[in-house]
Amino acid sequence: MRLVKVHSLHIYPVKSLTGIQVSSLEMDDFGPKGDRRWMVVDTDRNFVTQRATPELAKITTSVSDAGVNIHIPGEGDFALKATGEELRVLVWRDWVKAQEGESDASEALSRFCGKDLRFVYMPDSSFRRVDAGRVTEYRRVGFADGFPFLITSLASLKELNGRLEVPVDMRRFRPNIVVEGAAAWQEDRWCELLIGEQRFSIVKPCSRCVLTTVDPDTGVKDPGLQPLRMLSSYRKTVDGVIFGQNAINELPGVIHVGDSITAIETE
Repeated sequence: MRLVKVHSLHIYPVKSLTGIQVSSLEMDDFGPKGDRRWMVVDTDRNFVTQRATPELAKITTSVSDAGVNIHIPGEGDFALKATGEELRVLVWRDWVKAQEGESDASEALSRFCGKDLRFVYMPDSSFRRVDAGRVTEYRRVGFADGFPFLITSLASLKELNGRLEVPVDMRRFRPNIVVEGAAAWQEDRWCELLIGEQRFSIVKPCSRCVLTTVDPDTGVKDPGLQPLRMLSSYRKTVDGVIFGQNAINELPGVIHVGDSITAIETE
């Protein structure tokens, strides 16, 4: 009998910037508390990620009682603060009410990336609905691609790395919850998880894109498009090239590294 448990937990205060590994993760009605409530947009108010701007991987984040802080190489440290000035921004197909960030951090970001960019914040008053085709409940999500949680497995990463000439680490996949003790690709069969005392519904396999080819240390895309090319050779489904599972939490609460995991699986 395998002991399945939480190996690590991660939050991403700013969409597509460096994440933070945490020992416990508090959940609210957005999902992971403080996760992807900030985002980068261009002059068209369209969201910007490492897909087209891979150097974002080099901007680190931290959190304090005062809020979210970032470090931009060559520019310094900045506290992200919303001005209260409202604007609508686009993330995938959703136009979302947001607030513009203060200009000093946005100006430094623009210099670092060589194009006009700015930070925006999703306030509590904004509501972006989780994909109604996958979740019938009227649930919200921050600026994450589509769902509040991404869950991945160490065993699946190990199996993938066994096929690659140069192994990759889990940061490429930007999970919130990393599981240990499950068999490789066992997560494909999960319907529900009980993590500690908190229940999660698995709602959609996570389709992967070119962002997985960005080295999280250098902000440079792999010239051979790995690991995406390898995943495409044997993990392609009707939902896309799959690594990990998207999920929603049932209730607010807290989960911890080391929490046991019980899975309800499909037949």
